[in-house]
Amino acid sequence: MTNKQLQIGFLIYPGVVQLDVMAAYQVLAFPPNMQIHLLWKSLTPITSNEGLTIVPTTTLEHCPTLDVICVPGGGLGQVEVMKDAEILAFLQQQGATAQYVTSVCTGSIILAAAGLLQGYKATCHWAFRDQLAMLGVEVVPERVAIDRNRITGAGVTSGIDFGLTLVSLLCGEDVAKMTQLMLEYNPEPPFNAGTPEMAGEGILQPLMQFGKPLVEAFLAQTKEKAVQLGF
Repeated sequence: MTNKQLQIGFLIYPGVVQLDVMAAYQVLAFPPNMQIHLLWKSLTPITSNEGLTIVPTTTLEHCPTLDVICVPGGGLGQVEVMKDAEILAFLQQQGATAQYVTSVCTGSIILAAAGLLQGYKATCHWAFRDQLAMLGVEVVPERVAIDRNRITGAGVTSGIDFGLTLVSLLCGEDVAKMTQLMLEYNPEPPFNAGTPEMAGEGILQPLMQFGKPLVEAFLAQTKEKAVQLGF
């Protein structure tokens, strides 16, 4: 394991999906050479999409140069982030020097909105792959997609797999395996419904109807951003 203190930054924002942040955070907190920052415009606590309070540790202005920048997905709050010039400029600045530019779930759409995924393969939550493709990204239906220094995780719980993949790249496979063992990450889900194909139409369609307002809000902003980016 390298002795260098690695600077890891998670962008958080009002409406962020907390597990998009915390699944990966939990994994990355195990190696002792990781310094993790929760980044927002101020140090004022924010409320996640699920109603949990998350306290930023560093502001965008005072953020150190990061080895890894990670962008999680969100609920309706993500729409505001996608059109926030200050946040997109921050991601561009950090993305220019970071060893790895990364995301979990629909955070890849934010990276694409910042112009950081065009020309790369990437993934996101299954319900938003078409939107990611609208922004000039080559979308791959993978749990964790790696293309050079871009690492993207699929939906929500893939943050654990994403985190272990990142630990392996930064600290070596043995450290990643120790992390997995420490977390007892040996999933045996009670149902085989983790993908649309496994869940079937009887589960998929009611879920899509329930999530329709979010999908439509994302789509409207994605279309606007695609025009701005020339797609």
